[in-house]
Amino acid sequence: MSVIPRIISVDDHVIEPADVWTSRLPAAYVERAPRIHIAPKGKMTLVEGAWVEAPGDGDEMAAWWHFEGRRYQIKRMVACPGMPPEEVTMEGVTYDDIAPGCYDPVARVADMEANHVEASLCFPNYPRFCGQLFSEVEDRTLGRLCIEAYNDFMIDEWCGDSAGRLIPLCVVPLWDPQLAAAEVRRNAARGCRAVAFSELPSWLGLPSIHTRHWDPFFQACEETSTVLAMHIGSGTKTVTTSPDAPTVVAANLIACNSVASMVDWLFSGVFDRFPGIQLLYAESQIGWIPYFVERADDTWQTHQWAQGEERSQRPPSDYYREHISACFFKDTVGIDLLDRIGEDNVLFETDYPHQDGTFPRSKQVAEELFGHLPQPTINKIARGNAIKLLGLDFEP
Repeated sequence: MSVIPRIISVDDHVIEPADVWTSRLPAAYVERAPRIHIAPKGKMTLVEGAWVEAPGDGDEMAAWWHFEGRRYQIKRMVACPGMPPEEVTMEGVTYDDIAPGCYDPVARVADMEANHVEASLCFPNYPRFCGQLFSEVEDRTLGRLCIEAYNDFMIDEWCGDSAGRLIPLCVVPLWDPQLAAAEVRRNAARGCRAVAFSELPSWLGLPSIHTRHWDPFFQACEETSTVLAMHIGSGTKTVTTSPDAPTVVAANLIACNSVASMVDWLFSGVFDRFPGIQLLYAESQIGWIPYFVERADDTWQTHQWAQGEERSQRPPSDYYREHISACFFKDTVGIDLLDRIGEDNVLFETDYPHQDGTFPRSKQVAEELFGHLPQPTINKIARGNAIKLLGLDFEP
């Protein structure tokens, strides 16, 4: 009988401890560092993919991040491992209200052990999925110091004593590709092999990947074998149908971000200039991939006039197979199409501690999704592809 080996999850999240920045920024900047205040729970409104919120006046408390005039409360839906859906809300919580595994690395490894997970790559929460919060501040020195402090926390504290079971993922200054390249190299020298990047940087008001703007950053990633990890929603905007559509509509359509990003990359020319670069789409699921790769090949051939002098000599499907990986945790359609997607391009995730996450049933979920496949394929999806992509020191 086939078995699910211990999982290497390439999309989980850390709820940052309260002292990440106050304990690491230089003394001159400590008073401006992101810090936690306990205040009454507040209401929130979703505007362009970001929550705008302010404390209320009730008796129930929440932990609020304060930074540069902005407030953000830690919410139940991002820190609810194993909770039944009917108990998950958008209300604010304190650290005492959530599982220690959300913010404590020792407790996280214990939860991983209970969940059949050997190793985990964790995206940020408060700085947002590619650290864009710190690229939005006017004081670039403060932004850079906050980014460096986060990466020091990620490598030294979050991952430091885990014996490799917590896999570091860094963020970079998005406003300057040279600074971003330097930060990639600084962290690669300390063993970090993944960097968070935006699916659609132009949605953040940054240059697109069709320019040469990002080339110094991409070169650093290629030189250091650092994977560009793009979490769904890291373009900040969310696709919806109308201003009055319920939030669940955007939750269903958010895969469109990853679709748009992948097509962007396939026609960008970046893979020709940097043939060693690797992408990881996180929480995107995988069932959409075969159609859009097929469509890209068709338009590459039939719409040659639309591609100009930059038209590649190879079909987009070649670049997809060689450069792009995506992870899933709820996608029977994708598994049915695995021969079209490619078993070498697919990785598994648990999304701990988010509402969608599969904790504490990740092994059972994996069995239900792909336990019927041949054992070598199971091994690749559950851990082998992640080990190869991220250069991990584990048995495949």
